[in-house]
Amino acid sequence: MAPAVLFEGLSAFPPTPADVDGKISEEALSRLLERIRVARVDSIGLLGSTGAYAFLSRGERRRAVEIAVECVGGRVPLIVGVGALRTDEAQALARDAKEAGADGLLLAPVSYTPLTEEEAYQHFVAVAGASDLPLCIYNNPGTTRFVFSEELIVRLSQVPNIAAVKMPLPADGDFGGEIARLRANTSAAFAIGYSGDWGAADALLSGADAWFSVVGGLLPVPASKLARAAKAGDRAEAHRIDMAFQPLWALFKEFGSFRVMYAIGSVLNLFQALPPRPILPLGPGDRARVDEAVQKLVDL
Repeated sequence: MAPAVLFEGLSAFPPTPADVDGKISEEALSRLLERIRVARVDSIGLLGSTGAYAFLSRGERRRAVEIAVECVGGRVPLIVGVGALRTDEAQALARDAKEAGADGLLLAPVSYTPLTEEEAYQHFVAVAGASDLPLCIYNNPGTTRFVFSEELIVRLSQVPNIAAVKMPLPADGDFGGEIARLRANTSAAFAIGYSGDWGAADALLSGADAWFSVVGGLLPVPASKLARAAKAGDRAEAHRIDMAFQPLWALFKEFGSFRVMYAIGSVLNLFQALPPRPILPLGPGDRARVDEAVQKLVDL
């Protein structure tokens, strides 16, 4: 699959249900993946932030890819997160993902010590060279505290195998301007997508290639409807669907999408795993709010 196609449309990022010792539930993960496959999303983002990659061992991360390949391999492209503190560990994870059957990679600059731009650049060059899979830059400053300058993204876009960027929502809301600046300095094959679900409609309507979606991991049908309307330029329909999502977006902003996704998994009886400690689950009152928000999306 061409990189430009791989990083296009709706990429759904499911949680990775696991027990208190970090052992993945094959049954629960397969159930989530099959649910996503049936919804006809464009790709699955396995082991992203929603997928708790940072909380899982190397062995379990490879096992997650193997489970996913067995479940949906060849029917839905798999983009696998390979972020790690050390460059050699991220390289090993990239090779594991390739060997297990992944179609693409997602890399965040995970670090305990804040990275310089040159350190981040060299890290990405090394990991991109560890396999021949297309790699997406994961620009996630809310978690990593590393902010990619546009100049660094352009520089990285020229590295072999680096094929896309997953951007946070622009602080000024100017998707069109940001996309135009990046496109003016990168090749036509370099894909530009966004995370931050509450900005997805605006991003796609402004010409973004992809929506890297948290909510798509558990609610792939309404997420697909929103993505298709926005990609088609149907502003009225995209706005209508986005309005139905607003109560859930508000909860994402209040508690963080990671905690809310575990609550959604529970209220929909998709899995009963708790978030990995030290993350604590939402209390009963807040779970009820999640349930109410989810019910607004059932009939979309």
